[in-house]
Amino acid sequence: MNTLPAVRSLLIAATFALAALPALVRADSSRLLPGKVPAAYTQECAACHTAYPPGLLPARSWERIMTGLDKHYGTDASLDAATVQQLSAWLKVNAGTYKRVVEEPPQDRITRSAWFERKHRKVDPAVWKHASVKSAANCAACHTAADKGDFNDDNLRFPVGLDARYRRAWND
Repeated sequence: MNTLPAVRSLLIAATFALAALPALVRADSSRLLPGKVPAAYTQECAACHTAYPPGLLPARSWERIMTGLDKHYGTDASLDAATVQQLSAWLKVNAGTYKRVVEEPPQDRITRSAWFERKHRKVDPAVWKHASVKSAANCAACHTAADKGDFNDDNLRFPVGLDARYRRAWND
């Protein structure tokens, strides 16, 4: 019996599986900002807060946020209809679909999601109120690559002026 065709088929299948691996890795890391971010997202959304990666919330949360821009967490963040349509479509396509983002957090706030609270459970509430942090929504106060959607623990910095007693949260 000649096993060469069987081995060749197995190698071909393995090659295709490995070729698909980067796409699977990217799909699982959808917390990062996608490669092509609309200019309007950076200009409009990131002008006031971190340009949150769409993968941090499910599509339904983004839909509610985009239809309520006139009352966007206490601020009028209204945009023209074309921009709302463009950004809504982009957010929906890139919304989180993985296990921990399936949940729609209270008030569609990323900082109220179960996974966010779990990741930040050791952070003392006083840290969020410190002048160099301001709130839990200010990701860049601690995450040096937040503007790129990278929240890797290896890229943390201790906020300026924060008392050293709060460092325990940075020693996971």
